[in-house]
Amino acid sequence: MTSSLYLVNPAADFPTYFGAEILVASGRPSGVMMADLSTTTVAALAPDDLSIEIGDEGVAPVNFDHDADWICITGKVSQRRRMIAIADEFRRRGKKVIIGGPYASLSPDHLRAHCDVLVSGEIEEIAEELFADLRAKRPRDRYIGDKPSLATSPVPRWDLYPNHRAMLGAVQTSRGCPFECEFCDVIQYLGRKQRHKPIANVIAELDALWAHGFRATFLADDNFTAYRAHCKELLEAMAHWRRNGHEMDFVTQISIDATRDAELMDMLVEAGVHQVFIGIETPNLESLRETGKKQNLKIDIASEVQKLIDRGVSVMGGMIVGFDHDGPNVFSQQYEFAMSTPIPIYSLGALMASEATPLFDRITRDGRLLPGTVETQAVPWGSNIRPVTMSLEELNAGLHNLCNALYSPAAFGERMLNFIQSFGRARDLSDARLPDYQGFREVERQAIEIAGEVRRLGDAEGRMWNKVWGAALRKPATAKIVGRIMFQYAQARHMFDKGNYWEPQLAFAPPRREAAVEAAVA
Repeated sequence: MTSSLYLVNPAADFPTYFGAEILVASGRPSGVMMADLSTTTVAALAPDDLSIEIGDEGVAPVNFDHDADWICITGKVSQRRRMIAIADEFRRRGKKVIIGGPYASLSPDHLRAHCDVLVSGEIEEIAEELFADLRAKRPRDRYIGDKPSLATSPVPRWDLYPNHRAMLGAVQTSRGCPFECEFCDVIQYLGRKQRHKPIANVIAELDALWAHGFRATFLADDNFTAYRAHCKELLEAMAHWRRNGHEMDFVTQISIDATRDAELMDMLVEAGVHQVFIGIETPNLESLRETGKKQNLKIDIASEVQKLIDRGVSVMGGMIVGFDHDGPNVFSQQYEFAMSTPIPIYSLGALMASEATPLFDRITRDGRLLPGTVETQAVPWGSNIRPVTMSLEELNAGLHNLCNALYSPAAFGERMLNFIQSFGRARDLSDARLPDYQGFREVERQAIEIAGEVRRLGDAEGRMWNKVWGAALRKPATAKIVGRIMFQYAQARHMFDKGNYWEPQLAFAPPRREAAVEAAVA
């Protein structure tokens, strides 16, 4: 009898900056920002005689009546509560449950009681044994993977995934990061030695995504540009692939030190990397030293970001408050820094001590870990650390005000106008044309509709939207990315509303440069 698996990617426990919950909130069918790599990769590793179905709860409800022999659940810390709820419900119904993924790798003790089989670490080298044991109906209760060569990672089974409701495809070209940020959990389970997938394998995965209709893809690397020589070889191959009839856009994560290499930045543009996320964290130098963010020291971060914008690469920024060296003035300091940049979207959060990180160990030793609190920086409210220079209430109130200030229509609109004005000014954009939205897939057209509906959130939002979209129309090269950023703004506002975090007020000085920037764009 053929064994069967139901692979489940749970919904997030809460809306995030880079989610797509606004789709449902606006009355549209559910969808996700990024297609899921975990379930599709596991499906590709499974032998052909296993019957497999993939369920992504961000797209459709979990089928608790599924008749599969094994329910396989993956997830990150931001899915923790939902992972456990789904696992417990399936087990209540008599099903056998396997749990794996990043959270199972970092915090296995929290999941041990909720599954029959726990899989920690990376799966490629243990997949054959795991599936053989499942087929024989004699699995162990624990499997631990090591750090395999990415040459063994197969092309994901996108034929089993609901691609039509994912805005971005996903390809992982490397695992691991060479940096040592104290709060980051990546190196704890993926390692500091970055491993790279063979370039031919990456191109094969891009071919598969293209065949399934994706025209934008997330390069799911924690630091895409960490090893520049290899990165340049990959970018050259991607650029060649694009020139051969594959007009795909890419989004990825890089560190700010990439801007020291002008050739690398130019190659990002040629390869179609149009948007990057950079962990800026804070302009407070003592806090950067405290957390080991050495790559952000001894540079003018705003000027380095501008180098990317000038070439035509938009930037999303990560921002954290609540370091031990952050005084009560950190919120106004972060606001002023953000408003000096052409970065429209900032993910804001309080410092969080995730399990298995050096920060977690230090905070635990100091007796400052707050049990029973949130465990992830994916939301802008709450921390599990007792602050040094202010009360937890002051930290939360300051962060609340900072979120409202940076995402007020006037402040966000100013950064958007600044972005449009300087975008691509180091390149010739005279041939750029407005995008053909009719060629977009349904989920992408719905995202553009939501971006347009921002103007209906209020009078201030309407004025901001008119100025920003007018500026984008006058500079067609920015229109597609402005639409995507405006969707992200709608998602952020939804997230703030859902968390009772949105109040239309400014706790800091209002934007001062809007009129000058608007005139320059016009």
